[in-house]
Amino acid sequence: MELLPIHTPEGFDPLDLLKPLAAALAGEGPAVAPHALPDQVFEGTLPNDEIAAVISTSGSTGTPKQTMLSVDALAASASGTAFALRAEGQWLLTLPVHYVAGFQVLVRSLFAGTQPWVMDRSDGFTTKAFTDAAAELTDRVRFTSLVPTQLHRLLADPSIETLRLLRRFDRILLGGAPAGAALRALARSHDLKVVETYGMSETCGGCVYDGTPLDGVELRSVDGRLRIGGAVLAEGYLGAPALTEERFAFNSGQRWFVTDDAGDVALDGSVTVHGRLDDVIITGALKVSATRVADVIEALPGVGQAMVLGVRSEEWGTAVAAAIVGDVDADVIRQAVHVELGAHAVPKVIVTLDAFPLLPGGKPDRRTIHSLLEHA
Repeated sequence: MELLPIHTPEGFDPLDLLKPLAAALAGEGPAVAPHALPDQVFEGTLPNDEIAAVISTSGSTGTPKQTMLSVDALAASASGTAFALRAEGQWLLTLPVHYVAGFQVLVRSLFAGTQPWVMDRSDGFTTKAFTDAAAELTDRVRFTSLVPTQLHRLLADPSIETLRLLRRFDRILLGGAPAGAALRALARSHDLKVVETYGMSETCGGCVYDGTPLDGVELRSVDGRLRIGGAVLAEGYLGAPALTEERFAFNSGQRWFVTDDAGDVALDGSVTVHGRLDDVIITGALKVSATRVADVIEALPGVGQAMVLGVRSEEWGTAVAAAIVGDVDADVIRQAVHVELGAHAVPKVIVTLDAFPLLPGGKPDRRTIHSLLEHA
């Protein structure tokens, strides 16, 4: 089975990927491997002729992995999404196609037989670029996929036209990172039809919508760690058989992807994701949920975004640290966290930023933010 690497630098037209992607999905062409780095290397052999794409993980918390996605897995994801959204329609593409969320916009469009519209990313993600692109959609049913940072920018100081076009979307898929309580409340206040998604490259993107797994997807919590099973699972990692065996484990005759996320699965199958396992900060022998601390901070007036991480501390072993985007006094933050979660959860370090540093896909760059907090 051949692999067709496709370089997607700044200025690349994502629609140029549609033809080779359609051939790969039809089994009439090589698997596509969109990538942004000019020196990207793909080492290893595809295990079978069913692989349609190789998508690299975001690398937000470690070395990117090259995930092999089959035709059947991508089809299961697209049909599951259509079933969950109760429609197929026209998609607005706002994300790079070398990341799974952007790539899936093209996949869903091909399976639905609709023409996606591409937002101009020459100046990055801007409210104007989004608004101009959203105004060009023509289908009655419209969807888009955003990361929380993008939605936050759109709602920071929205024009009447931007809000009108946001409300025009039948669904806005929001994933890639936790949305935060403040952003969720703000979206509701503007009557936006937001669907929070959970998933990763290894599951062809989002596989849980508003806490409900897509049709054919099953989740289990094993010792607090989420495992995902179903037809949307990747075939593994290109050129990394040991890692594939470790992360795609067999149990009771079924393949499961072992995630790095903590969560619970209710009896009815609904899923609550608590955040990454490494979001639990043990400070002074006490456990602190970084996600809960961030939610408390983001609920404060003047705070747009918050990220809470653990940093090294001689006194505490690991200290709670917070990076925020906004304008609020550090003492107000400490007092709010103390009241809601207790003294042990209060951030020892607080850094205010004009904006979070971002990865190309729009996710906050956790490693860079962690470095900033460590230096502080």
